Amino acid sequence: MKHLPNIVGALLGLAFIAFGLMYFLKMMPDQPPPPPDSAAAKFMGAFVPTGYLDFVKVLEILGGLLVAIPRTRNFGLLVLGPILVNILAFHIFITKGAGLYDPPLIVLSVMAAYLLWCGRKAFAGLLR
Repeated sequence: MKHLPNIVGALLGLAFIAFGLMYFLKMMPDQPPPPPDSAAAKFMGAFVPTGYLDFVKVLEILGGLLVAIPRTRNFGLLVLGPILVNILAFHIFITKGAGLYDPPLIVLSVMAAYLLWCGRKAFAGLLR
């Protein structure tokens, strides 16, 4: 059990590194576009052309590398936490729950929550 945080950290880091690199290497599978006047289409219409998504993907790669290394795991969680919260918020508020129960999103959320729980003593200082 003492190696479980290292395994989970490596898997979470690998997932975010892979998703970030797949975006830059144009290896993402084609998704059907959202309906033209939907909130998701408007959101992505502002998100993608401005270069903001590129910035987020760079942070995903950086956060994934930091989470995969045990010594820098907590800093990596500080980078990936807001990204994961925004992914969840997108599915809750913009798509009205569509995609919220996709297995990759659930697995990534559970892994991040587990690592946060394991490092809760290090994060306790942020709450004081």
